[in-house]
Amino acid sequence: MGTVLRPNISRKNKYWIERHRYYELKHFCLQYPIWKKARIALDGFGERSADFIEAAQKSGVSDPTARCAEARAFYAERMEMVEYAARETDPTIGGYILKGVTEGLSYEKLSARDLIPCCKDTYYELYRRFFWLLNKLRQ
Repeated sequence: MGTVLRPNISRKNKYWIERHRYYELKHFCLQYPIWKKARIALDGFGERSADFIEAAQKSGVSDPTARCAEARAFYAERMEMVEYAARETDPTIGGYILKGVTEGLSYEKLSARDLIPCCKDTYYELYRRFFWLLNKLRQ
């Protein structure tokens, strides 16, 4: 994982969350590309779609169309949660944060790829805010 951020910050920091909760949320975000691929695969309801449906299945519905819809909703809900937290973090930097947390990219790698309109300290302050917001959404 590319982001080198101390998982332990001061409890006095307004965006403090417990270290293991931070890791849980970080790994949750790293699943975003998997969810995106699964949701796209469910559009065609092809061979691999059954694998994604089984992973997301919540009820014992035997209707394949309903199971497909449930699976799509499962993945869409998680994707929207991460995207919403990124938008709420900051409208301008949110897209960069979304890319960073879902692809495991550090500020340095992001700034090498894209021109981020903030400094490193501001980015990581907003990065912490993102996980703080996501923590509230996931409770």
